[in-house]
Amino acid sequence: MYSPLQKLSAEALGTALLLAIVIGSGIMGDALSSDDAVALLGNTVATGAGLVVLILIFGPVSGAHFNPAVSFSFFLQKQLSLKMMLAYILAQIIGAIMGVMLAHGMFELELIQASVKTRDSFGEGIAEIIATFALVLTIIATVRHRPESTPYAVGLIITAGYWYTSSTSFANPAVALARTFSNTFAGIEMGSIPLFIGAQFVGAAIATGLGLWFTTPALREAKG
Repeated sequence: MYSPLQKLSAEALGTALLLAIVIGSGIMGDALSSDDAVALLGNTVATGAGLVVLILIFGPVSGAHFNPAVSFSFFLQKQLSLKMMLAYILAQIIGAIMGVMLAHGMFELELIQASVKTRDSFGEGIAEIIATFALVLTIIATVRHRPESTPYAVGLIITAGYWYTSSTSFANPAVALARTFSNTFAGIEMGSIPLFIGAQFVGAAIATGLGLWFTTPALREAKG
């Protein structure tokens, strides 16, 4: 049984490493290629692969949410108390910002920046609902049916999301907020955040309701 401090530390550290991977691979991809498609591919592979490993490491400790939308879903499922959900979210946000700073430090950039990359279109809002819906649905279904596959399924759905969504599948309020502090390939301008975070929580709520419904076997009364 892990203590609350251990769980919160796992969430903070795991989210920090996730952001270091997201931002760092974006910077590296952008530096190595002038082709955005190639840079995005490098960003995608690193993020998906890193996410699998991070979930394998921290999953047994905290559940490896690394994502306020996921913690919100677990709260709706009554698997996380309100107090613990809020603590998880705070740890995730702190960890995410630290991860951005770690990535910038590795590449000798200013630790805290202000992104100017606007992502505020209606289509990107829809994309974030869909991306977060797909992520949370994946987690609910695999945790219930194939728990050993959850790390790989999550890594794969995020990898796919980078390419099938117009928003490149942030699907994570902590990640979105932290990326406002990076004026690099993976950044997002602060004014775009309300749209992204609102869409992400909507997607998580819909996925939770639908996911619980279709993964719960129907009970039939025994006929006498």
